[in-house]
Amino acid sequence: MAAELEGGKALGGLLSGLAQDAFHGHAGITEELLRVQLYPDVPADEFRPFLEKMRAILKSIASADMDFNQLEAFLTAQTKKQGGITSEQAAVISKFWKSHKTKIRESLMNQSCWDKGLRGLSWRIDGKSQSRHSAQIHTPVAIVELEFGENGQESEFLCLEFDEVKVNQILKNLSEVEESISTLMQPA
Repeated sequence: MAAELEGGKALGGLLSGLAQDAFHGHAGITEELLRVQLYPDVPADEFRPFLEKMRAILKSIASADMDFNQLEAFLTAQTKKQGGITSEQAAVISKFWKSHKTKIRESLMNQSCWDKGLRGLSWRIDGKSQSRHSAQIHTPVAIVELEFGENGQESEFLCLEFDEVKVNQILKNLSEVEESISTLMQPA
């Protein structure tokens, strides 16, 4: 049994399958599929603990976003503990992580965004070129453009325009809030 679980190619495939399931959202990858495709000679009751061990190791590595020094220390510790992994398995895991770290990290980052987020912000100061009142022509106007979106979906844009009076009001309000906070933070 142990020799059957040593194959580097099969272990690499197993790690890829686990990554596809856990990090990339491919739900069709089951325990049975992995066993039949990669370890057909290993009985299900012997394969399950091995699968869970590899899943736990992969999740530990990914959740800690291990760099290569941390990875080597972690895998060395895994080879030394009772019921751990072999050096050959550690080498395969290390090789797998080195080639898949970036994609797994990106996938985890994308999964951690639950709602719309700010994707971009730009601002500029323009001079008003037309208005109902001639006195307002050539007065400065702050234009703020916000880009919102969810991962994998098209962005929405919001454009806000503030004239000089509105900008001064906002600055006055911010100043009052800042003053209130500093008052609250002073020792009694």
